[in-house]
Amino acid sequence: MKKLTIETFVEELASNAPVPGGGGASALVGAIGVALGNMVGSLTVGKKKYADVEEEIKTLKEKSTALQDKLLQLVEEDAKVFEPLSRAYGLPSGTDEEKAEKAKVLEEALNLACSVPMQIMETIGEAVSILEEFNEKGSRLAISDVGCGAICCQAALRAASLNVFINTKLMKDKENADKLNEKANALLEEYKKRTEDLFLQVESGLKG
Repeated sequence: MKKLTIETFVEELASNAPVPGGGGASALVGAIGVALGNMVGSLTVGKKKYADVEEEIKTLKEKSTALQDKLLQLVEEDAKVFEPLSRAYGLPSGTDEEKAEKAKVLEEALNLACSVPMQIMETIGEAVSILEEFNEKGSRLAISDVGCGAICCQAALRAASLNVFINTKLMKDKENADKLNEKANALLEEYKKRTEDLFLQVESGLKG
């Protein structure tokens, strides 16, 4: 999936193919958000004006590259975890035994389908902290890209959360569903605010 051209990925996204979908798209948007911060780092390294923070910037870039790779891998993983869910819906349910087996398999598949968007949200949380540091220490000439990265990360975070909630809504185990929702909501509450604050800070500085 991650080896597709941009054009092909978008075409596949627009088609009736089951993957890529919202989860994969959110991971890709998140990777783009991280890369925008990483670019600020690239434009800061080697500049005399920022020599005192160069080693910190290099460390941030290493972390960013790792997160980019992880999010791109999650594009792949999201496609993989959707397949069992798709198969589960197609299981026979003519007899009580078949219904029970289908319900069991479906519950397992819903849990699996939640796992990747939750990882996307957690990874975005790590990325936000790095973007905040790029905003503090990175080249002022590229600071608009921190704002772009922040808003991309917010979009990825919120999009991934919907892919958690659509699966928890269908779960029969409401206690487990509530725990997953609580975790997703906590990530949303913290990082939606932080990405919004970061975007507004960059926007205000550019307008001012």
